[in-house]
Amino acid sequence: MSSEKRYLVTGLGNPGREYAMTRHNIGFMVVDELASIHSIALVKKKFDTDFGIGMIAGFQVVLAKPLAFMNKSGPPLRRLVDFYDIGLEDVLVIHDDIDLEFSRMKIKADGGHGGHNGLRSMIEAFGTNRFARIRMGVGRPGSRGDVTGHVLGKFSSEENEALGAMITQAADVVGLILSKGIVAGMNRVN
Repeated sequence: MSSEKRYLVTGLGNPGREYAMTRHNIGFMVVDELASIHSIALVKKKFDTDFGIGMIAGFQVVLAKPLAFMNKSGPPLRRLVDFYDIGLEDVLVIHDDIDLEFSRMKIKADGGHGGHNGLRSMIEAFGTNRFARIRMGVGRPGSRGDVTGHVLGKFSSEENEALGAMITQAADVVGLILSKGIVAGMNRVN
């Protein structure tokens, strides 16, 4: 592989048409937006991921969506990072978060999985929790609601009206993090 530094920007989600517009797949939606904005075709297939390589904010990026289900997304991403010799400090993960109200976003430099199966899988596969995340708020279900049904459910009509702006903001923040660092991203968003 080239000795040029690369970043991995990945969204977490579930493969398949039935999951495409669910709350759990908001990470995939941001990756699709980045691919569109930066003309990065996600046509490469390796290690159970769809990915493309291109430039974002002047940096070479592997933009990826793991094709394994959420709870098994860590191993494919680990293989991709190893193949392209990407350091963990250069990994950025975009994922849904029920602990944030809908449309809120938070950036973290590292941390636990907080019950998120995709993050749990990544932490197990990488052997560390030291990778940056953009947490996309999808809210919690009602007081006694079913969390699984909520995250695998579609956005409400009110949420759909705000979803585009939320995804665009996250895509902008990715560029900021790549060019100015995680602290700059935290200062803008958190």
